[in-house]
Amino acid sequence: MSADLSNPAIWLDGVSRHYTSGGQTITAVSDVSLELAGGAVHALAGPSGSGKTTLINLMIDAEQPDEGRVHVRDDVAGGWEHMAFVPQGLGLMNELTIEENVALPLRLDASSNRSSHRDIDELLESLSISELAHRFPRDVSLGEQQRAALARAFVTNPRVVIADEPTAHQDEQRARSIMAMFAGLAAAGAAVLLATHEQRILDKADTVFMLENGQLISG
Repeated sequence: MSADLSNPAIWLDGVSRHYTSGGQTITAVSDVSLELAGGAVHALAGPSGSGKTTLINLMIDAEQPDEGRVHVRDDVAGGWEHMAFVPQGLGLMNELTIEENVALPLRLDASSNRSSHRDIDELLESLSISELAHRFPRDVSLGEQQRAALARAFVTNPRVVIADEPTAHQDEQRARSIMAMFAGLAAAGAAVLLATHEQRILDKADTVFMLENGQLISG
């Protein structure tokens, strides 16, 4: 499926976000406008401190812009079935097993369309963590934890997936496999946004948004 440029999943109009620190105002994101089309893998690039995480937080409604607006298409807003997020910190629940963490979005939205969901066993197998299903996050490696967080995002076949440094803890082979899964979601019509420093992701992306000092300089 080609990117649906006529009906973006998320779009930003002149969005800015400021913080106050030590009596000074710091601008993390400045007048950013962009569109996330469905059917495409988008990359959000830029050096540390460029505003990538803040911009993601604005998109997922974890923060509110000081200026401008974030628009979310009606069929994307609300719930893991519509929009999935993988933070750098991964966000796994330590009291749940790997399998229970992956299944959590299904438990939180029991009324969602189960016929469209991924089979959990197959998903764990595809990410090479099936043998870890009954272990807890503290008992597996950081790379395995990251793959569990990705499985949790993939399980509902969401319309939007946003991931912050999704292959940071993966070797080259695992990273290629994960990128193929993101590409598969995009081919099915999802909008995928990956914040990254990694050239191996930038090379596979359909669109690259480049941030520098909080400003969008390309994309």
